[in-house]
This record gives sequence, C-alpha cells and structure tokens, in this order.
Amino acid sequence: MEKVALIACSTYEIEILRNAIQNAFMELGGVEKYIQPGEKVLLKANLLMKKNPEEAATTHPAFVQALAEILIAHGASVIIGDSPGGPFSEKHLRGVYKVCGMEAAAEASGAALNYDIGHVEVKGEGLKLLKTLTVINVLEDVDKVISVSKLKTHGMALFTGAVKNMFGIIPGLLKAEYHFKMPDIKDFSDALLDICQYANPVLSFMDGIVGMEGEGPSAGTPRDIGVVLASASPYHLDVVGASLIGLVPNEVPTIARSIERQLCAGTLEDIEILGSSLSSFIKKDFRVPKIKSVSFLKGKMPKFIERSLNQLLQPKPVFLHELCIGCRDCEESCPPKIIRMEENRPVADLDHCIRCFCCQELCPKKAVRIHRPWLLDKMMKW
Repeated sequence: MEKVALIACSTYEIEILRNAIQNAFMELGGVEKYIQPGEKVLLKANLLMKKNPEEAATTHPAFVQALAEILIAHGASVIIGDSPGGPFSEKHLRGVYKVCGMEAAAEASGAALNYDIGHVEVKGEGLKLLKTLTVINVLEDVDKVISVSKLKTHGMALFTGAVKNMFGIIPGLLKAEYHFKMPDIKDFSDALLDICQYANPVLSFMDGIVGMEGEGPSAGTPRDIGVVLASASPYHLDVVGASLIGLVPNEVPTIARSIERQLCAGTLEDIEILGSSLSSFIKKDFRVPKIKSVSFLKGKMPKFIERSLNQLLQPKPVFLHELCIGCRDCEESCPPKIIRMEENRPVADLDHCIRCFCCQELCPKKAVRIHRPWLLDKMMKW
C-alpha cells in the first residue's frame, strides 16, 4: 500500500498552511525520512506563466514558502525553480517569479531562486520512450527534488498534477519539440512518465487548497477544494487528486500509462489515505474538459471515412481577436508552427494542428478557447 497524506486546509494563511504541511510530513514519517540536514533540495513548483496567485494557474507562493521554511528549519538548503512556458532566460524567469509571487516567497523563507538557465543532455536509462533527455542544470545540481504541483484540469491531458509537473525540468521552448514529435496523447503521456521517472522526486506535494476547473491549465476558473496532498509516489498522488475532482483515474492519460507500467493500480485499492477522509472533499460537479477522441471508430469503417470524421470531430483552438493583445506568444509557442499573425492577430492552419493547445495554455489574456464539436459529445454518450 502506498501512503497519501490528505490534510484539510482551506486557507493560504501562512501559519495554518505551515501546520498543514507539517502534518502531511508527520503522516508520511517525518521530514527526516526524506531529507537530511545539509542536503540541497529543489522545490519544483508549477510556474506555467506570469499569473497572479489568485488565478490558480500556478502553485501558490504561500504553499512554497511554508514548505521551504520547514525544510530550511530542518537544515536543508532550498532552491525554488521551474522552466515556465516561453524562453528559458533570466529575464523571463525574473518576470515569472515576480508575478507568481515566488520572489516574495523566497525572500520570506530564506530559499534561493534558480536563475541558472543552462541545460544538459542526459541518458534516459531504463525509460520506455526517451533514450535521452535535455534537462535544466539545477536538476543535476541538487541532492533531492520535491514536486510542488497545482491541482488543475488540462485541455490536452485532462488533469495536471504531480507527474505532469515534472515536464518543467525540460528547458523553455524545447518543450514544444516534445509536443511536435509526440502529438498523440498516449505517446506524449508516456514521455511525461519517462520525465517524471528520471527526475525521481523524493516527495510530491499538491496544492489543492484552491484548484482550477474548466479550461485549465491557465484559462479555467479557480475552485475551492480545501486540501493539502502529499506522497512519496507522484503516481498514487495523482490518483487521489483525480478522484477528488470526480475523474475516473484510469481515464487520465498519465495515470493510464502509470497503470501500464505497474507503477500504480489506478484505483484507491492500493492507497492508504492518511489524515482526513477523501469522501469529505470530493467535488462531483467539478468542470473538466473532454479530451476523448473518436479513436473508437478505428477499424469500423473505411479509412478515408475514418480520417474525415476524425478531422471533423477533433477539438480545435478558436482565437478571440477582441481579447487578443497581439503579444505573439501563441505564434512563438506553437510546436508545428501553424499560427501566423495577420493584422497583429493570430490565424491558424487547423489542418496541421496537433491539438497540443499550447496556444491556449500560454495565452496571457485567455484569448484562446478550445471548441469541442457538439456531435462528439453526442457520440460519446451513445
């Protein structure tokens, strides 16, 4: 049985939050079970883009601050870091850290912020899909990694939690190459598992105090959930996180791949939940995006008809020009490079769109919506 701590916490008030995180450590055996004095620890937060903490798109700075304070009091040195969407540059990092509140969290806790923008190629020994990975330098410079994810929905991956959070060890715009080379969600989620297994976080925490529902990971709506989650297993932690928001865990692509690799059962049967009762916090009306494709048509009709239906029924990005500010982030972040600017507004060649939805994920003004055909919804209910 894998242990997952579930601690009730409905506020980011620092004293209350610190106690909740301390309780999570105690349920899992104490800080000393995972971190030794003198060790250098990376807190790998989810810092997707420049978003204020109140928007619930990023790990809340109070969560990171409280966790850093506990580790520093234990004698560890702490570095807060991530490789957000966009260029992996010091200027970009400084902007993200400031807007996301990490600059203040580091100053208050005594932790350092990572400004090393170097990267290194490493061997993916024992991994399923990736033979080599390019990872940010700081990952190789620390003794331990702790994942500090945000409980959110995701337009491509359905759910973004502890496993997907580790995608941020891939530097900057290089992440777009992974999307381009692996447009199929099964392959991409296998790559996410490889990346998480390489990073090998000693612990994974999840900020489920306020999560995001709807058009996550950046354009959704904040939703009170009221929990701090933690586990030594990011795979089991994601099962609990997905269950909290009413998802069937094995329908989440990363959890499905975890089941295939026998990293978890994909149910609550091999999980011991410590602290509070899971049933007290489940949100059955949590709004989640539909990512199902029409792959169930495969082999049931001529291929040319199947291709036409697939194209017709695929979700697609829609650009809201009235909200667009012409920043070009969508154009620059598009892996297949099918977005061009016309009169300073984006236009996409949807025939070659790979449905990664990076344009929606990284739009600072929520000017991209994902349109899902009503006929697909009807077919999924048949």
